[in-house]
Amino acid sequence: MGFSMVWVIDLLIHLAGLRPHTVALDDDTTVHCWISSSLLLPSSAIRSKEKKAKPLLLLIHGFGPRGMWQWSRQVWPLAARFDLVVPDLLFFGGSTTRSPIRSEAFQAAAIARLLDVLGIGPPHRASVSVAGTSYGGFVAYHVARALGPEWVERVVIASSDVLKGPDDDRALLERAGGARSIDELLLPRTTADLRRLARLAVYRLPRFVPEFIFRDMLRNLFSDNLEEKLELIKGVTIANKDDFHLTPLPQQVLIIWGEHDQIFPVAKAIELQK
Repeated sequence: MGFSMVWVIDLLIHLAGLRPHTVALDDDTTVHCWISSSLLLPSSAIRSKEKKAKPLLLLIHGFGPRGMWQWSRQVWPLAARFDLVVPDLLFFGGSTTRSPIRSEAFQAAAIARLLDVLGIGPPHRASVSVAGTSYGGFVAYHVARALGPEWVERVVIASSDVLKGPDDDRALLERAGGARSIDELLLPRTTADLRRLARLAVYRLPRFVPEFIFRDMLRNLFSDNLEEKLELIKGVTIANKDDFHLTPLPQQVLIIWGEHDQIFPVAKAIELQK
């Protein structure tokens, strides 16, 4: 099998105090997530420690590797202040469904159901805060809008253009240089494809990254459920103004953006704030 950087980083993630957990939401849909160990206690034990319970924070990853990989740098500091739930979105990591629906609203409904089945959303807990990055920001918006302020107290939209339209996709392909479509860009099939995506997604990518690292990542992080992920890209409703209309959220909302973001330029953050 050989040495794998993915395996090493997975091992380090285990040390952050979160535990893997798989939940069957119904006969069709199963969601894999990482959650704080305290949330795996029996409900009676959780109630007995309510006064000591940390605020609950849901982290929703973007269109790329599975959840804990995308949040790997954040879970360590956040775990000290919050009880964390880091789900794999459907068709990422260990999450899957037999449903034909591919919208981000369906992803949000699965996450809402996950909280309910785990017994960690209202009325079990006072509220939850939701943070989503990139595609996960689309899902976080739908979670907040569907569940309302009674369930979701605060929302973080991180580098996620929920105002995205066809012109934004065309501009992204120009910045990418070489990709013929959004799905070709976001679903790399070769190490050259992955390098192109990395140059967009990572600020100041090291000038030299060994080829074996890209091969390892491509094999372990980007090769699963390609057909279903293509359907997810085509099923995004935010880009279709006939299906989606942005309305302000009633919750407190924090917008975080990368100054040098090449996927969603920072100017989109200003538009979103307005």
